[in-house]
Amino acid sequence: MLKRTILTGLLGAALVVAPAAQALNIAATTSTMGMLAKHVGGEHVEVTTMAPPDRDVHYLEARPSMMAAIRRADLVVSVGAELEEGWLPAAINGANNPGVRPGRSGYFEAAAQVELIGGGGAADRSRGDVHPAGNPHVYLDPVGMGEVAKALAGRMAQMDSANADTFEENAAGFMTRAEEHVEEWRERVDGAPGVVLYHEDANYLLERLNVPDLGYLEPVPGVPPTGSHLRSLVRDLEGKDGVIIRYPYQREDHVQFLAEQLGWEHHTLMNGVEVDGDADDYFALLDEWVEVIRSPME
Repeated sequence: MLKRTILTGLLGAALVVAPAAQALNIAATTSTMGMLAKHVGGEHVEVTTMAPPDRDVHYLEARPSMMAAIRRADLVVSVGAELEEGWLPAAINGANNPGVRPGRSGYFEAAAQVELIGGGGAADRSRGDVHPAGNPHVYLDPVGMGEVAKALAGRMAQMDSANADTFEENAAGFMTRAEEHVEEWRERVDGAPGVVLYHEDANYLLERLNVPDLGYLEPVPGVPPTGSHLRSLVRDLEGKDGVIIRYPYQREDHVQFLAEQLGWEHHTLMNGVEVDGDADDYFALLDEWVEVIRSPME
């Protein structure tokens, strides 16, 4: 009886002191990158999103809340290609967390995992061009995000090898869904006349769906529309069909002018899921884009 009591006590003590697996702490720059990190990591990650989807990530400023999230992070997950150049380097410096600096294993860029559109040109940030490293807006391409998910799973596995299989399975599941959706969406937008965007940001989605991009309200990425540029767009597109898409933080008056001159519909869409959104929300968001893209055909 005494031996059994001692053994039970020892087992109980072992259960008490055995450490639980600690979740990876992730600081994601945008809500969509946060969505992907949560999908890949599942219950083995804790994710903080630093920039909400209703803000232009090009032009944010480093804030104490961002530095706090980075300070406690094991991994920073960014879009990259200098999209967050205006604030992320300052936030990382202010956080004083050497493990998540660029070049370290604790820093991850989505844009580094895929081939960028518009890279290698003569872009010049000093003249207002916010895409000097190539177009960073890879997050609206679901198959591209599937590739990012696979790379992110590999990075998480380096930091938490015990759950490597789970990360890999979750990433593979995301890619499978992406490919299935893209096949369906291509059929739905087949024959769509094209889209005018405010900014060069949904290009990856349009290219994936074989939909023409007809132009941009900004003459150069990051440079506000001018009257002469808008009139030039009208001349180029007059007599054609299409649709105009903007985000909530982009000026509506320029879009209305172009829509009125061309007789086109214009729509306001989001370019990211809500904070704490999941993969279902992401594919539902892209489904909204597909419905708008095909609207001139109805």
